[in-house]
Amino acid sequence: MSCSAQNSLPVFKNTGNPLIKNKFTADPAPMVHNGRLYLYVGHDEYRDGQDTASGGQEFNITEWLCYSTDDMQNWTDHGSVLKPTDFKWAVGEAWASQVVERNGKFYYYTTVQAGAPYNSKTVGVAVSDSPTGPFVDAIGKPLVTDDMTSNGARGWWNDIDPTVLIDDDGQAWLCWGNGTCFLAKLKSNMIELDGDIEVINVPRYVEGPWLHKRGDIYYLTYASMGKGKETIAYATASSMKGPWTPQGELTGMAENSFTIHPGIIEFNKKWYLFYHNATLTINGRAGAIGRRSVCVDELQYAPDGKMIYVNQTKEGVAKK
Repeated sequence: MSCSAQNSLPVFKNTGNPLIKNKFTADPAPMVHNGRLYLYVGHDEYRDGQDTASGGQEFNITEWLCYSTDDMQNWTDHGSVLKPTDFKWAVGEAWASQVVERNGKFYYYTTVQAGAPYNSKTVGVAVSDSPTGPFVDAIGKPLVTDDMTSNGARGWWNDIDPTVLIDDDGQAWLCWGNGTCFLAKLKSNMIELDGDIEVINVPRYVEGPWLHKRGDIYYLTYASMGKGKETIAYATASSMKGPWTPQGELTGMAENSFTIHPGIIEFNKKWYLFYHNATLTINGRAGAIGRRSVCVDELQYAPDGKMIYVNQTKEGVAKK
């Protein structure tokens, strides 16, 4: 995107958590490219009957949004960059996603509800030459479908929340799952699985995995079950092949929200944890299970590489 085009987009200042205050947003996925941090989120939208719905119907997310910054303080709103309707085989529901860059291409791994013959949650992938799109369906069908994975605790909606890590040796890994944590290699083209789908067994795993690497340590961070609501927990390994060692909780439960979703990134020599809560009120409409708000706090590491427990703050990383 040219500077002139970017300068014509809406901008806002970081005034603390929640970071984005004019829309309900969820499932943050940060990516750094050319000295700029791009934040991809789902757009939580209100619909009639939402507050009494259940079984996943509490959520109404029909598009993914993108925001970017070069200093964590001044943010540009790029608007909607992808919708489930951009996949001809999809019928709706823009759940969690992540964007990664490889060889000048940007790959958008998404959770999408697929129509016949799949009729289940699936992992799709779109591609673009720009971090802000336009993104187009990369393969014309889902990358992961329900018949490819074992139906565990979550049945037909266990194939959600993809995260991707490209290792130092160039091998890309895809991790996803609700109720079961799945892991598979990706081929170098980033649009095909390479080999068998494995299962990672970590304690109290629910959903929302996030992979990252720091030094020689691999981190699998995920939403785990706390006391009636999700928290963020993590495990570490010396290789993507494991074994994965549980390291306990990284945060407590999110305020007013059943779900929480980690996104971890290094940017300008600092590490950040993105997540969501449901503390925001917009136009008299209070936060709820399906009306969440993305937040960010700084992340620190102990000398042994373990991540230090993150207190969720109202100040976030805003400069006074």
